[in-house]
Amino acid sequence: MRILYSFLLYVLAPFAFVRLFVRAARHPVYRQRIGERLGFVPPRAPGAIWIHAVSVGETRGAAPLVRALQTTYPDRRILITTMTPTGSATVHDLFGDTVEHCYVPWDLPGAVRRFLDRVQPCAALIMETELWPNLFHACAARGIPIAIANMRMSERSARRYRRFAAFTRATLALPSVLAAQTEADAARLRALGAPAERVSVTGNIKFDLTLPDDYAQQTAPLRDRLGAERPIWIAASTHAGEDEIVLDVHRALQKKWPSLLLLLAPRHPERFGAVAALAQARGFQTARRSGQRADSTLGPDVEVLVCDTMGELQLLYGAADVAFVGGSLVPTGGHNLLEPAAAGIPVIFGPHMFNFDEIARMTLSHGAGVQARDGAELLVTVRAYFDDCASRLNAGTQGKQMIDANRGTLERLMVLLPNRIAQGGQRGLSDRIPVNQGNS
Repeated sequence: MRILYSFLLYVLAPFAFVRLFVRAARHPVYRQRIGERLGFVPPRAPGAIWIHAVSVGETRGAAPLVRALQTTYPDRRILITTMTPTGSATVHDLFGDTVEHCYVPWDLPGAVRRFLDRVQPCAALIMETELWPNLFHACAARGIPIAIANMRMSERSARRYRRFAAFTRATLALPSVLAAQTEADAARLRALGAPAERVSVTGNIKFDLTLPDDYAQQTAPLRDRLGAERPIWIAASTHAGEDEIVLDVHRALQKKWPSLLLLLAPRHPERFGAVAALAQARGFQTARRSGQRADSTLGPDVEVLVCDTMGELQLLYGAADVAFVGGSLVPTGGHNLLEPAAAGIPVIFGPHMFNFDEIARMTLSHGAGVQARDGAELLVTVRAYFDDCASRLNAGTQGKQMIDANRGTLERLMVLLPNRIAQGGQRGLSDRIPVNQGNS
């Protein structure tokens, strides 16, 4: 089965290159470092701890783990791989030159072999739901222990994997640690054939996010520059099909709050220009965050500020009153609700949250936010929060308390991770502490 899988990947590889160059036409960074996609990464000294995070969300989620590993193993280099340029930029923004970065190779046998020959990691720590059969097989063949941290397995994903039951079961047998976010995720993994003794429930590491000690000192000046007396809401990580809805809602809200400012932050950089053009075409006075000087004050006539910079989203949450998190009014699966909750503002999201269903449920049960089925309900909920200051502040408080009550995943993960990291060994992860310790 793996031979057929590899053959199909080689057949599809030319189309992947075409897609890269199509995206590069709008966002030139996609043309850079293409060789790394085929495993041609700069050779490195062996023994790095390798962490793979797909893109922005996974990279930000991995931040507590990266910092804990840097503290626990100060003599070990950390290599972080991503699949996207935005993930690469996030690595740089979060960690600077304290870690190394390259793109993960496509799951082609030759590309994987070149990558491992040049990197020679002591362990592979994969974030969330990244199952790459050839990569896992090559690591196992070289004795490189594999752990999957913060693992999600939605029912939708599980249905797809069940179509290839034997292949999925063989792939899930390769990691020595499968640290699931919830018991439901763990149950689906076991049902797909993951060895039960290797599956643990550790929680969601995104609850272990920490804001800078001077977060309030950073956000207060930004709020002043945006307009201290203006009501401000943010629509973050929006996808195609959501920006139009958000702009319609913003226009309706302006009837009651004429000075209302919308911070509109598209998920993908290649859409920044198109979203700015869309806002202008809808008749809004529009500015782009990248065009503002760091110390400049936004003009009071600006109605929509397109947030087209990287690494500022958490800061922007802290300067807003209400947040809508995108990827949820369209069937993308949603994005991280915890970042606006950590900033102490209420969070609104749409019906499509299958990638974050547990966090969505917890947000609702704690009263930290509201789910809107469509644009009409989004309008109602945003309006309600601006109408009722006490309700808005209470939702923000509840969000912070929800995060504080669910911390601890990082500690449980660090128990499960290998002592072989420190030794650069070639044995499995389970030679330290029984991997079911996190199940309680």
